[in-house]
Amino acid sequence: MSRVLLTGAAGFIGSHLAERLLAEGHEVVGVDNFDSFYDPGVKRGNLHAALGHGRFTLHETDIRDRRSIEAIFAAQPFDVVVHLAARAGVRPSIEEPHLYADVNVNGTIVLLDAARRNGVGTFIFASSSSVYGNNRKVPFHEDDRVDHPISPYAATKKAGELICHTFHHLYGMPITCLRFFTVYGPRCRPDLAIPKFTRIIDAGEPVPMFGDGTMRRDFTHVRDILDGVMRSIGHCTGFHVYNLGESRPIELRTMIETIAAALGKPARIEPLPRQPGDVDVTYADVSRARKELGYNPTTEFADGIRDYVAWYRGRSCS
Repeated sequence: MSRVLLTGAAGFIGSHLAERLLAEGHEVVGVDNFDSFYDPGVKRGNLHAALGHGRFTLHETDIRDRRSIEAIFAAQPFDVVVHLAARAGVRPSIEEPHLYADVNVNGTIVLLDAARRNGVGTFIFASSSSVYGNNRKVPFHEDDRVDHPISPYAATKKAGELICHTFHHLYGMPITCLRFFTVYGPRCRPDLAIPKFTRIIDAGEPVPMFGDGTMRRDFTHVRDILDGVMRSIGHCTGFHVYNLGESRPIELRTMIETIAAALGKPARIEPLPRQPGDVDVTYADVSRARKELGYNPTTEFADGIRDYVAWYRGRSCS
């Protein structure tokens, strides 16, 4: 059994990961500041199952609060840090670049420094497919150049990877950076496209479609992401970067049609101009993760959407 410090524990991915870690016998110490980016009540609901578990502890604090983070590390040793906490979202980062830099870069440094001084043997950093920007070469491979981000959010995630590499270089810390590709599933962040479009189609309202509908995303079900994270914990040596995606990009218009079919309702499209910061395509080359981690994403998009809609309907009726 390992003791794991999990930041962003009340979020979409974090709450699922907390449950997975607990189910596999680990002790989990969660950190979350219940930021108001979306309803903190939703996040507290995400943690309902974990909070009832004897091997889960929650600290309500900000990753930028150095004194608080140091106190958590001083209170008990950790075998693993999984750092998911971040200010998320491409479009909001354009409006608040200073905040995104503060949380995503400075907060990561606070955690890396605390982990380094306390001898943590495994550090997992959640990066993002957004670091690839509008790379024309697809699918995206970890060795591709990622020095042209097109949003402050993407730039902060690349900066996080760089500071992780620096800590590995200076102190020999074993660090793995995981580039997540458009994660979805039950508890999905409410501002993201799939939950937003599900609510809109269900309500019979027009669906805002930015661009001509050909923009493609490598939608990755949270089950597959969790599998990749768990495998990366078990294989964290040196410094590595891995893509975690399905490697099957879906067009925006296909995504809308698939949600409508799962709901059994028509989708009325409202065409709108493309928005700043949006990339044309995300497409993960997961060959490295397959070879080195044994990562094997299996969730077909239509199945994942049916899974999400079933959760959405159950939640709506509760």
